[in-house]
Amino acid sequence: MKSKLVVFAVVLLGLTTTGAAMRWIEAPLWTTIRAEQPALRLESAGAAAGQGVTLGLLGGFRAIVADFTWLRLHVIWEQRDLPATETLLRLVTAIDPRPLYFWTNGARIVAFDMSAWRIAAAGGYDAVPAEQQERIGAEQARLAIRGLDEAMKFHPGNATLWIERANIELNRLHDTAAAAASYRRAWEQPGAPYYAARLHAELLRRLGRKAEALAWLVKLHPQLPPEDEGTEVVLGRIRDLERELAVPTLQTYRPPVRKEPGKPGG
Repeated sequence: MKSKLVVFAVVLLGLTTTGAAMRWIEAPLWTTIRAEQPALRLESAGAAAGQGVTLGLLGGFRAIVADFTWLRLHVIWEQRDLPATETLLRLVTAIDPRPLYFWTNGARIVAFDMSAWRIAAAGGYDAVPAEQQERIGAEQARLAIRGLDEAMKFHPGNATLWIERANIELNRLHDTAAAAASYRRAWEQPGAPYYAARLHAELLRRLGRKAEALAWLVKLHPQLPPEDEGTEVVLGRIRDLERELAVPTLQTYRPPVRKEPGKPGG
């Protein structure tokens, strides 16, 4: 109990200070953690939690300690210290895996920022061959996706994590098919945003799977809220695909007639 109170007191002080003061407050915190858990391993949040770090050491203070750790991570991130940033990303999700913010922003840091840091360390974009830049980007993207896979163990059925995965697959791995599948998985989750379904269809179209994209949008359109501007966008995409696929006029999609508010149905 005494060690927990020490951690709590240090964290409260850390949260009320900035700059240089935070650096001297940080030292006793990590000293306490190392003293309690000398064999701390941070391969994953699940591994760390399995050692009793989250519940055994921090108890009810884990959210506060996690926030403090994220503040320290931000300082390290600004310094572009890749190994320390990587370690703190694993630590913060090990301490408290509940906030999606830690997982999604961590994935972006790993996939995008760390790629840029590695390229800069190798001589910069003008000096590093394009093939090597792509390889670095792919390596970091896969690490980020691995982190999102870990996040899904704590947040099953979460659309945000699937969207984050799709964005990385599309923009870092340039894997359109994988991104299309992830956007579809996102749409299948409870409370998913409509744009995930629209992006799934758009990527099917890019892949040349136009008939599949058309069938998807025809199924999607009636589910969209009338006031959403995306409803008209989707209808426009349907018409474009019908023209590209030379769909006969009598077989084109006919949107459902929506009753106007305050008027009886016909």
